[in-house]
Amino acid sequence: MKKIINILMLALIAVCTSCTPEETPEPTLPVNTYNLDGTWQLAQLNDAPLADSTYLYIVLDRKGTFSIYTNLSSMYPVMQTGKFTIEEDWRIGSIISGTYDFDLGAWNHEYIITDLYKESMVWTAKDDATDVQKFVRVADVPEHITEAVRPVEK
Repeated sequence: MKKIINILMLALIAVCTSCTPEETPEPTLPVNTYNLDGTWQLAQLNDAPLADSTYLYIVLDRKGTFSIYTNLSSMYPVMQTGKFTIEEDWRIGSIISGTYDFDLGAWNHEYIITDLYKESMVWTAKDDATDVQKFVRVADVPEHITEAVRPVEK
């Protein structure tokens, strides 16, 4: 009898120690200007990393202004500024849109923001679900980029 109890105790210990507690996923943050405030770097475009030496940084301010630093559509670094808004659509979620300063018009797309965490977020074009952009939070736009840009003006 003592042997059976020892075997049962060992089995119970083995079962208890082999189970790992389920990790609870980090909850997403609500999409608002406070949680978007900061500097974000485009890390992936359509599930692929950016090509070497290309970049896009977007600095979002809780007052609703933005600055974009990029070389994606130019051989030279460019900075564009403007205003952004967030609106809620009960069917699809939080949508961010923006207009550039100097009468340069609106962003090419409105974007649905999903998976907003402290360190990352995903934007999907509202009118093109294949246009998916993943951003990661960074401390600042690198100084060599801010020094090299020239604002786009009309």
